[in-house]
Amino acid sequence: MENNKPFLWPEGILIGLLALGGVFSLGLMMLLRPNTSEAQSRPNINVNNVSANRGTQQRIEKFKGAMLMSWQQQAQVKGFSYPVPSRFQGTIIKEAKLTQAEKVIALTFDDGPWPESTKQVLDILKSNNIKGTFFVVGQNLKNYPELGKEIVAQGHVIANHTWHHWYHFFNQQAAAFEIDRTTDLIYQVTGVKTTLFRPPGGMMHNGLVGYAKGQKYTVVMWSADSIDYKLPAVPKLINNVIKDSRPGGIVLMHDGGGNRSRTVQALPEIISNFRKQGYRFVTVPELLEIQDTEIKLLANKK
Repeated sequence: MENNKPFLWPEGILIGLLALGGVFSLGLMMLLRPNTSEAQSRPNINVNNVSANRGTQQRIEKFKGAMLMSWQQQAQVKGFSYPVPSRFQGTIIKEAKLTQAEKVIALTFDDGPWPESTKQVLDILKSNNIKGTFFVVGQNLKNYPELGKEIVAQGHVIANHTWHHWYHFFNQQAAAFEIDRTTDLIYQVTGVKTTLFRPPGGMMHNGLVGYAKGQKYTVVMWSADSIDYKLPAVPKLINNVIKDSRPGGIVLMHDGGGNRSRTVQALPEIISNFRKQGYRFVTVPELLEIQDTEIKLLANKK
């Protein structure tokens, strides 16, 4: 893995995205102005108006696509990455051990990108002003690159979940293919260089985790499992998450790999429940930064 200076989301990517949003808004206004004038001069709807509106919508979509492409190119030039403290590189984490018991928790989503459900999850997170961590499957990202771009463009963390999501044993060469190929595609599609990895099924001894640790990936497990892959009833799914959650926890859910309609249904209630308990939502890198800061503060007091 290349060693690049970490690019901090709060100060870098988010500022860039805000600027991008401003440019998009300005361009949108410019695109809409001609049709506004036309509507004022000819209030009656006719075929020409409908055609013009369709043309405007096409121009908006084209403009949005151009802005996302521009952002992706800039990301690749700068080599965006997520800051993971060195003490967590090449290690396995299930949760953050927080001595201050700060009520923070990380929502994570596996097996995407996936048609419909990934976009639905993104919309819910956006409406609640929450950033999540998405562990993507390489072949799914290849099939749905625009969803991968959207994950990153909205300020979420994107991470590695192998290329095929297979469970069998991998020798060194096969493990390298599964992990490195996915990391390379994440970079090609989004411009992000990730060092976060999650093994499919949480399997620890089939060659993947050993390779990932050797390459200084942070292997991210979980402390609360929704078990949504078994398609439980929505109330049961919600309870699975809440009952095992605690400050510093990492929640496992899925936005891909099958029918995730129940996860989509449960997510707003899960968010609401956590907020009623006073929780704040963070990404996995942010969670590790909080633990790292606490460790340093304790060391300075000694």
